[in-house]
Amino acid sequence: MPRPLIAVTDSPFPSLDPARAALARIDPELRMAKSASEDDILAVARDADAILVTYARLAGGLLRQLTRCKAIGRFGLGVDNIDVKAAAELGITVTYVPDYCMHEVSDHAMALLLALARKIPLSNKLVQAGRWEMPAVVPIHRLTGRVLGLVGFGNIPRTLAPKAKAFGLRVIAHDPYVLPDVLAAAGVEGVSFDRLLELSDFISIHAPLMPATRGLFNADVFGRMKPGALLINTARGPLIDEPALIAALDSGRLGGAALDVVTIEPLAKDSKLLVRDNVILTPHTAFYSVEALEELQTKCAADVARVLSGEPPVYPVKVD
Repeated sequence: MPRPLIAVTDSPFPSLDPARAALARIDPELRMAKSASEDDILAVARDADAILVTYARLAGGLLRQLTRCKAIGRFGLGVDNIDVKAAAELGITVTYVPDYCMHEVSDHAMALLLALARKIPLSNKLVQAGRWEMPAVVPIHRLTGRVLGLVGFGNIPRTLAPKAKAFGLRVIAHDPYVLPDVLAAAGVEGVSFDRLLELSDFISIHAPLMPATRGLFNADVFGRMKPGALLINTARGPLIDEPALIAALDSGRLGGAALDVVTIEPLAKDSKLLVRDNVILTPHTAFYSVEALEELQTKCAADVARVLSGEPPVYPVKVD
């Protein structure tokens, strides 16, 4: 019986050893694409039994050229780079890993919130420049009693909520897909999006990127936020209309922003988000830890092995 062929479109990992270990029971041949271009992907994936993908785009036109593919495993939380409807029509099972890096991203979001609220980067910048001056960083407000609004209440914000509450923050959330009893069990108040904008001193974005949420935070939304509120985004860059964000920062309507993701990555060297004392930028690292990447590879590859063995996957992507 021929060995299964699995194509790897792209890999940011130092090694694929954890994935290989999880696939060992089906003894596959792995082929790596030279680049994430469509031609290079098809060169290794056209006759493959499965695909492992991280950031490469798998559009419907590409998927329709595959002759044997039964499974696509996404090394990640979201699947916005895969045409999942086309995959379903073709009988290809798409899997992902929705429960990895919950601790890492929630820790990162909390760290960004604290750094913004306590003005840590600005204070460090001043001291490093020889300025030991408290007046340069005032005012700073107490966290206890202030309000954190979570946009989305999936695995990551559910992990973030108790961390925020430990600092005395009142936590509210808006997520039309989450039942009230789930919010109540977490001790989090469910509110409308408008009410969240009105109440929140901090807003942390955890929504998926879909047509309905692209540019969700736009000029109108910034105009309805609490004056001086601070915005944190560890989800997807295009959830924010960046020109509108820059205008809100320039006008003072928004007190600051901390972004681990931006619309186009890497961030342009002439971006107007740079060189601002009230903006913190990290290079899409919220997900990262040594342990998280091992977990990601292992779970993703194990699900692909299940599909190729005729077993149901643990983390299938559901198509509406």
